[in-house]
Amino acid sequence: MNAGPDLPRSIPHVVLRAADGLGDKPAIVDGGRCISYRGLREQMLRAAAAFRALGVQKGDRVAIWAPNQAETIVAALGVQAAGGCIVPLNTRFKAGEAQYILNRGRVRILILTDVFLGTSYPKMLEGIDLPHLEHRVLLPSEAGAGDWERLLEASRPGSAAAAASLEALSGDELSDIMFTSGTTGNPKGVMTTHRQNVAVYRAWSDCVGLREDDRFAIIYPFFHCAGYKAGWLATFIRGATIYPVAQMEVQMLYELVAAAQITFLPGPPTLFQTLLATPPADRAGLSSLRATVTGSSTVPPSMIERMRSELGIATVITGYGLTEACGTVTMTSVGDSAELVVRSCGKAIPGVELRCVDDDNRDVPVGEAGEVVVRGYNVMRGYFEDPENTAKAIDAQGWLHTNDIGVLDENGYLRITDRKTDMFIVGGFNCYPAEIERIMCGNPDYTHVAVVGVPDERLGEVGKAYIVPRPGAAVTPESVIVWCREAMANYKVPRLVEIVSALPTNAMGKVQKFRLRSER
Repeated sequence: MNAGPDLPRSIPHVVLRAADGLGDKPAIVDGGRCISYRGLREQMLRAAAAFRALGVQKGDRVAIWAPNQAETIVAALGVQAAGGCIVPLNTRFKAGEAQYILNRGRVRILILTDVFLGTSYPKMLEGIDLPHLEHRVLLPSEAGAGDWERLLEASRPGSAAAAASLEALSGDELSDIMFTSGTTGNPKGVMTTHRQNVAVYRAWSDCVGLREDDRFAIIYPFFHCAGYKAGWLATFIRGATIYPVAQMEVQMLYELVAAAQITFLPGPPTLFQTLLATPPADRAGLSSLRATVTGSSTVPPSMIERMRSELGIATVITGYGLTEACGTVTMTSVGDSAELVVRSCGKAIPGVELRCVDDDNRDVPVGEAGEVVVRGYNVMRGYFEDPENTAKAIDAQGWLHTNDIGVLDENGYLRITDRKTDMFIVGGFNCYPAEIERIMCGNPDYTHVAVVGVPDERLGEVGKAYIVPRPGAAVTPESVIVWCREAMANYKVPRLVEIVSALPTNAMGKVQKFRLRSER
């Protein structure tokens, strides 16, 4: 599927079209600031000129390490309009995690916030070897103005080059490389193009019923597909207005919904559990909400019914996706019953093929479990400079093998039942035991480490680590958790730790994680 004559050919062209049609309509409302679509176009072009003046060329990787704020969006659009490719970094990353991606992606420019939630990113990177990094650009933050405005003020020398770069965009250039982990333990860079993402999120917007008059509060982080692609990109495709939410604090979110009359609020089930726990007399400020997209955890049909009847959210949608498929594969539809929304993750979006297959890549009968495979315009171009893993993920016929186990019903609705990998999901974030184990093995006091996911009532799942200490080392569950908090993003940190004398293994020495799971 191509973008077609009715779709802009690139993400910056989405903004150009919206600016032509919507002019002074608000595109972004961030606290006391309001940026119209016309103003967003102007800021995007200035940012593109600034990046060209810094030397950004077609295909250059520029990393963005910043929370949900207007400048994060403008910076991303500016990089893309200049012909570059953004590399989003998780705001929860520790130094080693950021270093790996910056070096693996040979990132030339890092756009970062100075301080977020008390953490100084520049200080975190002090003394870290980053041989490819040429420039660091500080965005405004709670610590001060940064140097973003100075960069934009010096943008004039790059204006002509930026205009030429934007005009030259065909849509087949990489728009982003999003690093995701897996069974190898090291993050892999998922490459997708402008044309793919514009087409996917036009389809996504159709499925969820996003409208031009919607006011969209984006609580999912911009470094994630849910905040970036199913967030501000989808909003600009529809011509709606976004309200970035930098940190998830329920009372502040409630006040935003009430004050701004938010209509569209995607979020994890835990958010709506909290809102439903609010006394009915205190829910008046939520009356503007009309639609949400939820997922990542199993919820009972009664919760969906309560979201509709008690919170007044008429449209509740769920879906399934993975970074390797531009973040979206299936969606339920407006009007689907609560039972269908919770027992399935919908049908394949238009133009995408979906199958469940056995180990020999043959279709399994309807109603039987098999590996979910996907083919279509949403499938990544591959992993960055990693043909071996790309070939493992995408077969010769173009089918992306997801490593998820699912069941298709007679109407084409998919239900995910299990995973072929050990991945587990903590509050909406994918966690890969191999990556966590690799980081933990950097502690010389740990001889062997195994991590599995275990159920958690609030977060859906959390990690549990089994540690075999080095002889003579003083290792406690508490010390393991403290060490992990310094070494990895907080959602990856095991919530439970068990110190053991040995791990169960098979005759080949491979850890038998099914035995660890059976003991949990």
